[in-house]
Parts: sequence; C-alpha cells; structure tokens
Amino acid sequence: MFENLSERLERSFKILKGQGRISEINIAETLKEVRRALLDADVNFKIAKQFTDTVKARALGQEVLKSVNPSQMMIKIVHDELAELMGGDKTEINIKYNPSVILIAGLQGSGKTTFSGKLAKWVKSKKGKNPVLVAGDVYRPAAIEQLKIIGTQVEVPVYTEEGNMNPVQIVKNSVREAKIKGYDVVIIDTAGRLAVDEEMMKEISSVKEAVNPHEILFVVDSMTGQDAVNTAKEFNDRLDFDGVVLTKLDGDTRGGAALSIRSVVNKPIKFVSSGEKMDAIDIFYPVRMADRILGMGDIVSLVEKAQEQYDVEEARKLQKKIAKDQFDFNDFIAQIQQIKKMGNVKDLMGMIPGVGKAVKDLDIDDNAFKGIEAIIRSMTPEERTNPVVLNGSRRKRIAMGSGTTVQEVNKLVKQFDETRKMMKMMTKGGNAARLMGRR
Repeated sequence: MFENLSERLERSFKILKGQGRISEINIAETLKEVRRALLDADVNFKIAKQFTDTVKARALGQEVLKSVNPSQMMIKIVHDELAELMGGDKTEINIKYNPSVILIAGLQGSGKTTFSGKLAKWVKSKKGKNPVLVAGDVYRPAAIEQLKIIGTQVEVPVYTEEGNMNPVQIVKNSVREAKIKGYDVVIIDTAGRLAVDEEMMKEISSVKEAVNPHEILFVVDSMTGQDAVNTAKEFNDRLDFDGVVLTKLDGDTRGGAALSIRSVVNKPIKFVSSGEKMDAIDIFYPVRMADRILGMGDIVSLVEKAQEQYDVEEARKLQKKIAKDQFDFNDFIAQIQQIKKMGNVKDLMGMIPGVGKAVKDLDIDDNAFKGIEAIIRSMTPEERTNPVVLNGSRRKRIAMGSGTTVQEVNKLVKQFDETRKMMKMMTKGGNAARLMGRR
C-alpha cells in the first residue's frame, strides 16, 4: 500500500535539495509534484489542492533552521499535514457498556464478515471482553455459514436464527440473548449489496433503530479508491456512523480512500485490516501511517507486535540455552513461529525505516519460511537437538524428505551455525539480557 505515492513524494522532495532556503519560487515545483502524487493516488482533487495550499502556507511562514535543509523541513511539514488529513490522533471504539452493541455496515464484498470475526477476536484478546457475533445477513448465500466458521476460528459464539428472514427481529433477539447469557459485546454483521440502493439503506436504518448501537463501523474496501469515499458519504448521511474500517490494505491500493475519507465524512478511521488471518487487524494511527507513506517505517508498531508475542519466561530460558551454547533447531523453529505470528513478513520488514523501499519488489509472502520449516521438520529429534551429527548422508536424507536440495540444507545449517555463534557472542558481551528486556 502507498508504494507509488511514497516514491512520487520522495521524488518531489528532491527538487528542494541543494536549495539554501524555502521560497515561493522553489516550492512551487515541489508542491506541483506533491499534488500530482496525491491525485495519482486517487485523492479527491479539492482535498489535494487544499492539502498543498496548507503545506505552502506553513512552509513559507516557517523559518528553516540552520541545521535543517529545506528538503527535510518540507518532509516534516508534509508528514504533519498527512497525519492531520487522516485524523491526527487514533480514535478508540466505544465498548464501555454492558452489552456494547457494535453494528458493522458496508457494501457486499467489502470484507464485513471477515472483519466482524477479527474484531470479535480483538475485543476478546486485547480488551478482555466476552463477545458474541450476530448473523444479520439473511440474503447472501452461505453468509451465516461463513460467520459460523469464523466464529469457530476465533472461539466466539455466533447467534443465528436460520429460516428467519427478518434482520430487525434477529438483531433485537440477539441483544436480549446477550444480556441473558452475559455477553458484553454484541457484534452485528449486516447484509450488503453490490451497490448502494434504497432498500438496503432502509433496512440498515431499521436495524439501527431496533438496537440503538453504541458504535457503528462502516467497512470499506480500500482498493476502490474514490468510490469508497463516495459510498462512505452516502452511508454516513443515513447512518451517521462512528468510524471507518479500511480493509484489503495488502491489495493493490493507491491509498486515496485512507487520505480522503476523513475530510469527506468527518469521521475517523478506527481500524485497518489486511488478509484473511483473524489477527490481521490494527488500530489506525494517522501519525504512524504518515511515517510509512514517507518511507520512515513504523518501528513503534513493529515493537508492539513483537511484544504481543513476547513471553518473558520463555525468553529467560532461551537466554540460558544461548549462554550454554545449547541453542538448537527446536529453538530456531520456535523463533520462526513467533515471527510468523506477528503478521506478513513483507509488511513487518516494511515497518523498518529504510527497508520498505528495498523489499517492495521482492516476492516475500507468508510461505517465506516454508522451506526452512520443511528441512527442520525432516530432521530426527537427535539431529534437531545436536546439529553436529548432521553428516553428508543425513543431509541427503533430510533434503529428500523436505523436497529441497542438499545445497539448501547445507546453506541452512551454515546460517544456523553463524546465528548461534553471533548469539553466543552477544550473550558474552552482556547484550542478550538487554535484548530480552532485562536491565
């Protein structure tokens, strides 16, 4: 996401390199390129113009420090304005009631049902809530079955009334049931259409009136650009929703929806979602997204993801094994599993400042560790624990068993040996304790 916009903005800032100060003359070409970059990202024309006008006013009215060149100053101004354009600060969802009723709305195909499951898992694991999912889509074939499957995946119950074609009655009954059974968050998945129509709007309005939700989230497919923004406006006019959810951020999206939607509907983006995995959901932080757009990475989110998978006791055990030179392939594959839990490898690398651009053309997906895992799993317990026994015949057998080559097995063993040596050196130097979070 935003790769093309990031490149275009980077090129526009180069115009100011070598300039002694910002002036109305040398800033004109830069802002022209910034505006073109925004328009190419499918940002609304009026918003793009207003954005560059604001940046120009700030740039011309600001003294450039001697230690900061004009290009750096412009990046800082554009960064701050991008963050402001997307909302400024993060906005929490309202789940302080018992039960808190959350209504999920949007067009068919926007990812409502999948997001409903992700949100249920999020409020359960991150907020300690006891949620229930409600199957309010009675029209789309297999919609109820899809929600049931998702409910099983995230270990959250699903309220259904199969055969009942009255969504208003279903949602009213679901809230009553939640109160009886002690569910404190009710997440209602509603029906969508392929396009906005009056029938759908009347129905979703009736559902809203029936349960008076504490939170209404509009789910929008970020790949649809300005169409998403226009649809959001129509829904907001009828529902007055509380926040936006941008889905499919891992797709071929130019970012126009993320940059425009706040200005058009004056409602915050609360969540972003990518992929089908149930933990692929994040709170939307405008400042962090501005960091990523300008190639600054998002190291804060990366650290937070790492901390979510961080087990203090396991880290201490691992440190002791490293210190005694007992780190083996069992530990190695365990660390790979921890990384995989954090999310898509390419997305994680993109959060590291300066790395996003370097890996943008690389084909790195969730199967990046597949070959490594296959090799390790083809080893015997003795070979994993004591890699020194891996002679030529054993390596040949492992290669055949894992569907790889002997060269690939040799390469992994060599990388493992180098990793173990480096970790032992760090332990001796006293760095491991700091890496494990000890002081």
